[in-house]
This record gives sequence, structure tokens and C-alpha cells, in this order.
Amino acid sequence: MDTTLTPAAARTLLADHFAPWVLDLGLDVIQIDAGQTLTRMPLTPRLMRTGGIVSGQALAAQADTSMVLALAGYVGDFVPAGTVTLDTQFLRPGTGSAIVCRATIIRAGRSLAFARAELSAEDTGKPVATATATLALP
Repeated sequence: MDTTLTPAAARTLLADHFAPWVLDLGLDVIQIDAGQTLTRMPLTPRLMRTGGIVSGQALAAQADTSMVLALAGYVGDFVPAGTVTLDTQFLRPGTGSAIVCRATIIRAGRSLAFARAELSAEDTGKPVATATATLALP
């Protein structure tokens, strides 16, 4: 049985399992496969702070959500994982039209999964932030 998720299926998981404020980020799942996902977050005025820079909270939420979706790609379905740790490093101001995030599952065991995310400005390709997370599995 093929448990590969498609971007369309991942978008449905996003709509069905994530909080409304996460959906307000406007994330789009561009790619998903075994343990990796690529999301895109359009930079709308609601996500920006003074100076035309995307807020750190939005970047952290995109990273966390992308890592949970990468876990879904790893398992083949949504997993109601809880974020135990989320460590975010902000490298430069996020500007432009969108932020793209590539999230990868580094290792998954029976009770914990470890993930990494790299966020970059879509317009320039320059890295904006990185994040790592430990996810508790049910």
C-alpha cells in the first residue's frame, strides 16, 4: 500500500488538523515526500512588523507547522505530535513576497521525532531563519 502524501492531501491535513490562526498564515504545501516538506508563506500586511519585515512569530509558526507536516510525510498520514522544543535562529530580516520553508525529519523513534527547518526569502533565495524541533509522538 502506497502511503505517500501528495501536496493536495497535505493541504487537506493542514485545513483539518491545524488551528484557525495557523491557517491564517496562508501556508501552501508545495512538496511533500518521505520525511520532507516544502511550504510557502505569502508575506501579507498582517504578518509584517515595522520596517516591512515578517514577524519572527510567523516564521517560527511556519517552521513548526512545516516540521509537523514533514512528520506526516514520513509516516504517511497526520500525526497529532506535540512540539516539545522549538529552537529558532533568525539570520536576517525576512522581506519580499514570500518565505519558503524546507523541513526535514532527522530521526523518528517510537516516542520522539527530531526535525530541522530552513526558511529563505523566495525572491532572493537568501536564508532568513533556521529551526530545530523535538516532537512528541502519541
